[in-house]
Amino acid sequence: MSDIVAADQLRLFIERIERLEEEKKGTADDIKDVYAEAKANGYDTKTMRAIVRLRKMEKDARDEAEALLDTYKAALGLQ
Repeated sequence: MSDIVAADQLRLFIERIERLEEEKKGTADDIKDVYAEAKANGYDTKTMRAIVRLRKMEKDARDEAEALLDTYKAALGLQ
């Protein structure tokens, strides 16, 4: 009996994961559409992606990443 219950529970987990994967794909498609719309309106999507990535970071992590980037740029004579 416990094998049947375990199999049913496993199947439910798998089905939930599959539904969430479908939702994730739909969301990714929606994001792609927004970037395409922004590009059609003259925005640089590479820069927009960088801004989104920066906004996800905590302020301290962002400050550290920017300081490190500045250090590397200075070392390479890019400033």
